Amino acid sequence: MTTNQIANRLVELCRQGQFDTAQKELFAKDAMSIEPQASPDFEKETKGLDAIMEKSKKWGDMVESMNKMEVSEPVVAANSFACTMHMDVTMKNKQHWDMTELCTYTIKDGKIVTEQFFM
Repeated sequence: MTTNQIANRLVELCRQGQFDTAQKELFAKDAMSIEPQASPDFEKETKGLDAIMEKSKKWGDMVESMNKMEVSEPVVAANSFACTMHMDVTMKNKQHWDMTELCTYTIKDGKIVTEQFFM
């Protein structure tokens, strides 16, 4: 797949809430995920597809309800792309989060090898 195809497919799957499918289909086995900062719940860097999927599951288990999810159209370069994700969520601890992240992705050999999030 080209970078443009990967970008459009990721946006499509995220808009449908199919994050696991996106990871299984589009990410390299040795991909890395980088968060803006380490937290009590998540490391700053997560290495490997299995660990990334586990991090995603852990996040999902913390969410009580996804009130809104919006994903922008991707901005695509040769081997990378970016989009914004706006999430309005209620966590199981009743904390409410309304946040927009800039999400960047690097492509190598037709797979996402790095994702990085900025607040």
